[in-house]
Amino acid sequence: MADLRSLEIFYWAASLCSFRKAAERMNTSQPAVSQRIAALEDEFGVRLFERRARSVALTPKGRDLLGYAERFLHLRTEMMRSVAGPGTMRGVLRLGVSETIVHTWLMRFIARMNETHPGVTVDIAVDISPNMRDALLNRDLDLAFLVGPITMPSLVNLPLCSVSLAWIAAPQLDLGPGEVSLASLLRHPLITYPKNTNPYVSLREMLARSDLPPPRLHSNASLSTIVRMAREGIGIGVIPPEVVRRDLEEGTLRVIAPAPALPDIAFTATYASLPDSGLAAEAARLACEVAAAPDWRQ
Repeated sequence: MADLRSLEIFYWAASLCSFRKAAERMNTSQPAVSQRIAALEDEFGVRLFERRARSVALTPKGRDLLGYAERFLHLRTEMMRSVAGPGTMRGVLRLGVSETIVHTWLMRFIARMNETHPGVTVDIAVDISPNMRDALLNRDLDLAFLVGPITMPSLVNLPLCSVSLAWIAAPQLDLGPGEVSLASLLRHPLITYPKNTNPYVSLREMLARSDLPPPRLHSNASLSTIVRMAREGIGIGVIPPEVVRRDLEEGTLRVIAPAPALPDIAFTATYASLPDSGLAAEAARLACEVAAAPDWRQ
């Protein structure tokens, strides 16, 4: 009878339309995948895939088997969630993370994962949310902490946390006396997240509603670079205060207040709803616990 490992390899080869990608996903070699598929075809006495130059496609019998393979994998996930202890989880979690999370509570999450699931290795990729959304859909990531939610039926979103945006600048930056108006802020360059992110779009829309001249609005994919530019007085950073807590305590940066209010950024733990998403679901649940703790904001 077909074993679960072979069915799992078959499932990923069918889902990714590639033996090579299935091998990467299952941390094995492409010849090993081919051998498993060939053994399944011999056992069932039918062809499961049509081989093409750069991809594979399911035959009608392959599509039939895919439904059974999904049910087996779903059942295994339910069994492990119900019966197995947390220390028994094994595997690699491919995690995408927004840089804002890196600068706030990510290290606490990694520590909790190491403590709770010592058999799990976490591979971390830091990226912007649109790229991580695409990586989730392409099955290149198992879980992402990103600006969400991502409203697609194939993705599960768990609310993580919200962080506020603020106008942050070096103390030596001249903003004039008294309350700081938007006009005073726009005398200086504004430095914030990349153009295809929610914070940039929200800021751009707010500025467009004013009757003021177009701002000098610089986008940057590196939060560390934005902080350094603000610290050196190149412009005003539009970023969460939580990521520059030490600078604020040491006085190398300050929050400009009172100033026009900015929208919060909402983050979610997002993963694909797949038959074997048990590890991603458990890691997302753990991340929600870590993000809910108030001490990382202090």
